[in-house]
Amino acid sequence: MRPEEIKPDTKLCTIIGYNAQTGKRRGYFNRILKLNGINATAIALNIKDEHFDFTMKNLANSKVDRMIIEPEFQKSAVEYCDILDERSKVRGLVGFVEVVNGKIMGYNLDVAIDNLVENPEFFDENMILAIRMMLLANRWYGAKVDFDLIPTII
Repeated sequence: MRPEEIKPDTKLCTIIGYNAQTGKRRGYFNRILKLNGINATAIALNIKDEHFDFTMKNLANSKVDRMIIEPEFQKSAVEYCDILDERSKVRGLVGFVEVVNGKIMGYNLDVAIDNLVENPEFFDENMILAIRMMLLANRWYGAKVDFDLIPTII
């Protein structure tokens, strides 16, 4: 979605990372939303290490209520979460956060992916990332989880 396509009724979320604007997560996520005809987009927030602490400390009081975390910050994000799902606790990584009633809730989708993918050896890194973004788009915006879309997404 281009900036001029964002309207007052467009649903927004954020993706945070060194190169969030050009990263595969944002591209795949937005492509999934578009393929599903969903009026939503992930707005990129390119940051450096020294800005992560400030951003996360102020997240609960901001207008952002959904954020995808790029890999370089997934480990650090754990300490800013008020509540973690079990997989985030086990892995020590947070893939995305949601702000609910002023609390930052951290999540990791590895178990959900494991439950969907019968033979993981047939899926490469990009395919798993596409599935991860599908699951997240489904959770946040009701997008379909359709493995047949993976080649189009990638």
